Amino acid sequence: MPDGKIQKLIITEETAKIRPFAVAAVLRNIKFTKDRYDSFIELQEKLHQNICRKRALVAIGTHDLDTLSGPFTYTAKRPSDIKFKPLNKTKEYTACELMNIYKTDNHLKHYLHIIENKPLYPVIYDSNGVVLSMPPIINGDHSRITVNTRNIFIECTGTDFTKAKIVLDIIVTMFSEYCENQFTVEAAEVVFPNGKSHTFPELAYRKEMVRADLINKKVGIRETPENLAKLLTRMYLKSEVIGDGNQIEIEIPPTRADIIHACDIVEDAAIAYGYNNIQMTLPKTYTIANQFPLNKLTELLRHDMAAAGSTEALTFALCSQEDIADKLGVDISATKAVHISNPKTAEFQVARTTLLPGLLKTIAANRKMPLPLKLFEISDIVIKDSNTDVGAKNYRHLCAVYYNKNPGFEIIHGLLDRIMQLLDVPPGEDKGGYVIKASEGPAFFPGRCAEIFARGQSVGKLGVLHPDVITKFELTMPCSSLEINIGPFL
Repeated sequence: MPDGKIQKLIITEETAKIRPFAVAAVLRNIKFTKDRYDSFIELQEKLHQNICRKRALVAIGTHDLDTLSGPFTYTAKRPSDIKFKPLNKTKEYTACELMNIYKTDNHLKHYLHIIENKPLYPVIYDSNGVVLSMPPIINGDHSRITVNTRNIFIECTGTDFTKAKIVLDIIVTMFSEYCENQFTVEAAEVVFPNGKSHTFPELAYRKEMVRADLINKKVGIRETPENLAKLLTRMYLKSEVIGDGNQIEIEIPPTRADIIHACDIVEDAAIAYGYNNIQMTLPKTYTIANQFPLNKLTELLRHDMAAAGSTEALTFALCSQEDIADKLGVDISATKAVHISNPKTAEFQVARTTLLPGLLKTIAANRKMPLPLKLFEISDIVIKDSNTDVGAKNYRHLCAVYYNKNPGFEIIHGLLDRIMQLLDVPPGEDKGGYVIKASEGPAFFPGRCAEIFARGQSVGKLGVLHPDVITKFELTMPCSSLEINIGPFL
């Protein structure tokens, strides 16, 4: 502190609704080389991508303190009221203009959404009204740091106060090494909107106690407490044996914000020991693995469906709303479909509620193949279900289609009889058998649709598809289909 006063960052109440937290610190008399400077910039980028969650939680700003004069003010203003020369630009722009310019910037366009639709944008000024930065988008060109910069003012703004403190601690601990007076940091005072002030960085150390026998048991090794303490010290966790000789006291430095629980300390001990050095032993308890019954039934049916002359298809579990609703003559609200909140394409808007559209699209893509086309798929569909903890439920369906110059209803019917024979379900309503009863469905030709009942419950439908459905899927010939739920047959 050249004049005995520490730098001050004042937070105004306008920031509360957009990015309420800020912390700051100063690195004095730092000596940059080209490699150190590049490493400093790279560290900020790495932090932005991981702990800062692509600047959504925290944004870092580093400035040449010699070009500025404190105290600094962190506030929020209307975009049209913010005007400054941003980094690597030759003239001043308003915040609105900058947002339009950066929409085509490959690096910055990914961060615009964080504040783009907000009425106020966060901004940091010095005492002369010079803009330091407009977090989390861009810094001002006036205070840019270079290889010749000697004093650095670091500010971290964000929506997560804890993460902001961690990020500031990491930056100052890593780069205080290059200060003239090594490993020293100048604190900065942050004044909050309620009038309270706090100095940062906190650089908080804390101590944890872990028993040596716990580490040995969890890792599967037999090391003395002294050796375990040495292993942990190698991992930058200064440790020593205390008390009854089985307790290890570990000092957690501010650079190890990832150490949250005793299990993290155990993991570090295992890493230091070397996973490859841990002796392999057979577990004292054993279990016999078994195939999931539904998957076992699926595998058996797949082989027999192929033996019956059908070709297996594997289609996407996501599809468009059109595929499961409009094209099948059903209203989307009646499908109980699970919707994707942020679909990347129109092809993946909902989770499928039927396997039929996927098979029809597969046929449409293979129309040049010789007729007849016989396809099947055994996969899961997803239906909304308020009785489950996740609000939806999977059902394993079997779907088969026959595409030829004639509808081939008898072929699909014969395939159903073969499936029921394999499932050991006899025809007829008695003794848990199966029957088909005339039915109607928007996807089927009138009078050419039947509902399948097995063991007293409806399990699916079969029939000739309606010409409108065939046309909507860009097909030109008749098509029959069968779809059943195989869950009840377990």
